Amino acid sequence: MSRAATVDALRKRGVSKRTSEILADAGFTLEKLAGSKPERLKKFIPEKDAVRVLQKLGAIPAEKPAPAPAAARRPAKPRGKPSAAAAPEVAEAPPEIPQKAPAVTKGEQEIYDALKEAGRYLPRSLVAELATKMHGIKVGRKKLLDVLTRISDRYEAHRIDANESAGIVSAQSIGEPGTQMTMRTFHYAGVAEMNVTLGLPRLIEIVDARRVPSTPIMEIHIKEGTRDLDKMRKIAQEIEMTNLEDVTDIETDLVDMQVLIYPDDHRMKARGVTYTELEERLRRFATPRELKKTTGNAAKSVKGFVVEAGEPSFKKLQRILEQMKTSRIKGIDGIRRAIIRKRGERYVIYTEGSNLAKVLELPYVDPAPTSTNSIQEIFDVLGVEAARNSIIKEAYDTLQEQGLTVDLRHIMLVADMMTNDGDVKAIGRHGISGRKSSVLARAAFEITAHHLLHAAITGEVDYLDGVAENVIVGQPVTLGTGAVNLVYRPGVKREASK
Repeated sequence: MSRAATVDALRKRGVSKRTSEILADAGFTLEKLAGSKPERLKKFIPEKDAVRVLQKLGAIPAEKPAPAPAAARRPAKPRGKPSAAAAPEVAEAPPEIPQKAPAVTKGEQEIYDALKEAGRYLPRSLVAELATKMHGIKVGRKKLLDVLTRISDRYEAHRIDANESAGIVSAQSIGEPGTQMTMRTFHYAGVAEMNVTLGLPRLIEIVDARRVPSTPIMEIHIKEGTRDLDKMRKIAQEIEMTNLEDVTDIETDLVDMQVLIYPDDHRMKARGVTYTELEERLRRFATPRELKKTTGNAAKSVKGFVVEAGEPSFKKLQRILEQMKTSRIKGIDGIRRAIIRKRGERYVIYTEGSNLAKVLELPYVDPAPTSTNSIQEIFDVLGVEAARNSIIKEAYDTLQEQGLTVDLRHIMLVADMMTNDGDVKAIGRHGISGRKSSVLARAAFEITAHHLLHAAITGEVDYLDGVAENVIVGQPVTLGTGAVNLVYRPGVKREASK
């Protein structure tokens, strides 16, 4: 166990930072401390602190306070108003500690008994899952023992060895297939009209924790009426963002310094926008007026809108024109297109663009299956655990789509590293690699001179706990056999028998 890990473990058990650092600097680990006596620790810390540390680690039993006398437990009610000095000291009852693990069920107890008989071990989570799956199924004792033996064998085979280099294995597991990934973009989930970034560029986006993906896409599920196509079309029209230029023709009148807006009936009908809605949106800055519109050789009168520039300035007229084009009439910001596709017997809406917060506010959206490929949005709306699951799902799906098989636990390790601080960090110099405690490890990654100079100015100390820093200084790394210290004590030479 490294110094930093020892300090962290002691801090989590309630030991003060200064005491934890003194013990770690003295070469103690949790295992060594658990087998130590207070007399040995007295050389480094006061005796009281030594006893307290060992009690917190469970190496020696904690001293139980003497029981309070009955009079102190049940004080008599005073007749008059007692003075502060005369108030009896009442022993406070210890707070009730809630039981974290639920009680063992009947099915779990049967599995525990069978495991005891077979001389095997399985963790509580596996026992609970097995009991749930076996509920209502009659299984003989012999068959149950056979099943538990097989599960125990698989569990033992999948356990990681002590001091195994899990991070390096995971990096190789993901990095080696990553060299075979293509750079193309593919059609998304059978939606021919919509492209999404997949392959290596998508994997880079995920591990870089990009705030906005290059092709943001949402998959929206509706609570009711998912088999009614007309209802789904109306919902898609409501979700899809409609700008003014999508439903009108916009022109500039350079003579009168005006912007003329001609509504298009066909496009308005296709987008589900009525003339009344359009008029309400434009009433703030546009004036409804009968306008002459020339189509071919004929000119016809059209109900349109006029926006006055107010001053003879071509620059202002151009600015008004651009502002009019991007004015939102209806829909959700960020969602440029919404396409309906059938999945089984139900219809699902795929959107080009993403706005998870606004979509989940809609009353008819089913929030559980609705998803987005923007990990940062999931973090902002649903929290860090949801972002972790999203990283795992997106990375695993990207690799699977390319036909590359990577163990899910390696991807889970990457997701845990990116989210274990309660924030989504990138794997790079602005994230995990840039936040390493080791100076040499940071310097070996990027911007060597900057890291070494900063460490020298601030007086940083490198305890050589990791792999990169030990390789740099030419020491064995603290992995595998390098993490074990062997001590040889020669025995006393016996006199050769005559």
